[in-house]
Amino acid sequence: MKSRLVNFQQHGDKRGMLVALESNKEIPFAIKRVYYLYDTKIGVHRGFHAHKSLEQILICISGECCIHLDDGKETQEVILNKPYEGLYIANDIWREMYNFSSNAVLLVLASELYNEADYIRDYKEFLQSVNQEENT
Repeated sequence: MKSRLVNFQQHGDKRGMLVALESNKEIPFAIKRVYYLYDTKIGVHRGFHAHKSLEQILICISGECCIHLDDGKETQEVILNKPYEGLYIANDIWREMYNFSSNAVLLVLASELYNEADYIRDYKEFLQSVNQEENT
């Protein structure tokens, strides 16, 4: 699967901790968009899509949430609960976010600007797309 956990270097002293992230260094792409999810209600699931070309890093900078990943062959569940750890997700990976704690803030760093045409929002279409790529 084209995803992996990434541990970011932490810097700290008696004042507290700091994590610095830079495009094409700790983040394996140029960052073109940043957004975050917060105040997600109990029982709410988010995501339910894949991207044709966009790459992302997800970082739960506060609280905890779970990420369901699916590449059409295998699935994986990842718990994000460390502000110094990110989840890299390549393109062609279906993702769903769920089990947000009440204080969860999920930061997303994206390789591209928002483009609705890059989204695959139908799971059956996603499976057809990844199986088609595999057979070419």
